[in-house]
Amino acid sequence: MIMLAAAAAVNLGGCATVVNGTKTDYKTQTRPEGASVRFSNGKTCTTPCEIELRRKDDLRADITLAGHKPTYVLIQSKLGGSTFGNILLGGGVGAVVDGANGASNRLHPAPLIVRLAPEGSDEGAVLLDREGKVMKTVKAHNDSVRVDVAKTVGPRLAGLEGSDPE
Repeated sequence: MIMLAAAAAVNLGGCATVVNGTKTDYKTQTRPEGASVRFSNGKTCTTPCEIELRRKDDLRADITLAGHKPTYVLIQSKLGGSTFGNILLGGGVGAVVDGANGASNRLHPAPLIVRLAPEGSDEGAVLLDREGKVMKTVKAHNDSVRVDVAKTVGPRLAGLEGSDPE
């Protein structure tokens, strides 16, 4: 059975490519709803929304809503568990294919759920989990991924240059 799985992994190319594809439906929500979101790849939507994004791309999502402070969230493409499955099942070729096309990656945070801060308040925007609980501030999240994301989106978009609102 293990030999069959290993042979399939090699012959199928990348398991994640077959199972996940190179794109994902990415959900974005804000509290309150109705915010404009502009992604650094040029895509836009009004929350709540779902758009198709490439798994391998780091992005920046700029979020605006009248009466609330503008903010942005850095979206990081992270290596997922399927790469390790490729390696364990002998699919070195699959791991290379999945790594090159991003199929083994996942976007973080996903879904993107942001509670916006009212204009004039001392609050900052926060990231929420699926149950609506605060995970961390947008600033703390951006600070934790900023240097890595800057390698692909550039230092200005990642907030390493200038004074972007968070």
